[in-house]
Amino acid sequence: MTRVEQLKIRRTIRRQHLREMVPLADSSTYEMEQRGEFPRRFALSPRCIVWDLAEVEAWLIARRAAPIRRAKHPDVSKRKSRPIKERDQARPAT
Repeated sequence: MTRVEQLKIRRTIRRQHLREMVPLADSSTYEMEQRGEFPRRFALSPRCIVWDLAEVEAWLIARRAAPIRRAKHPDVSKRKSRPIKERDQARPAT
């Protein structure tokens, strides 16, 4: 075997294909990359940024397997503008 045959060719994807696979905003993927929660991009040239397809697919599979953590509902009675009153205060006494 030659050296070229021994190297495994890995497929890369550009930003447009990544957007089709992962429907997140560019800023969201960038922030997740900075935190280490998303596969890192790399540059093929000064103007061509790509991601490793296998890493992105593995990330998607891991996200599907992980349970979804829902955000807590905000306590609207504590907000500064238009706070929601308690039920006892909202009803007039009869």
